[in-house]
Amino acid sequence: MSYVFLFLLTVAIIGFISLKPYWRELQRNKIKQRPFKKAWRKTLQRRMPYFQSMPTDLQLQLKDLVQVFIEEKQFIGLNGVTINDEIKLTIAAQACLLLLNRKTDMYPNLHSILVYPAGFVKDQISVQAGGVHHAHKTTLIGESWEFGKVVLSWQDTVEGAQYPDDGRNVVIHEFAHQLDQENGRANGAPILGRGQNYQDWSLALSRQFDVLQKQAREGQASLFDHYGATNPAEFFAVASEVFFEQSTQFSNYYPELYNQFKLFYRVDPTHWH
Repeated sequence: MSYVFLFLLTVAIIGFISLKPYWRELQRNKIKQRPFKKAWRKTLQRRMPYFQSMPTDLQLQLKDLVQVFIEEKQFIGLNGVTINDEIKLTIAAQACLLLLNRKTDMYPNLHSILVYPAGFVKDQISVQAGGVHHAHKTTLIGESWEFGKVVLSWQDTVEGAQYPDDGRNVVIHEFAHQLDQENGRANGAPILGRGQNYQDWSLALSRQFDVLQKQAREGQASLFDHYGATNPAEFFAVASEVFFEQSTQFSNYYPELYNQFKLFYRVDPTHWH
């Protein structure tokens, strides 16, 4: 009897695992079929100035993705932040920009978004010359964890959405890290789609990363924030901000790199601005 029970239990577990993606997709389709609330649309128009300039099909996609994102992810307010629809929508809409036209599992590793009212202080340890460890505090506006969390400053989230052409957007930055972390530690090499290969991707990114490091050392201006010179993962996140917010300059100055990002994100934001 015990062998029969174990056999049936094994079959049930295998069936659950194999059917889970189909069940999840069914649930997501049901969510997408819900009418998009009029108040939500007004919030998008107010919080995301270029929403109305996006092609209609992308607007519809974005609204569908936003509804699923809000349904599946947990939002947690910290230091006095009370989570409401405006906070959820403003974060979700920016995060879902990165998923348009892409076959996606909706940031599968992400479970929670922690929202502070403004920049938050974190204890960090740096290694100095001679291997000496130095503890210090630093103020951050966003952070992406490998184990299911993104941390955001609400003040900077609003500002990032309000100024969509300055190349700085903390939500895009941190959720680019989430994409990068889907196959392990963030390293600037996310899971590529069809039509791309890691040789071309690596060549295009490393070439501009080297240039940015030189510009940062010498104090030269760059389209990319010098923070992107920290490591390839930060460069990917910084370049993602520029891709969505300063796409015309990006495509004009760095066409090879821009093409790699266009293939990866499967949109061309030059038509949105």
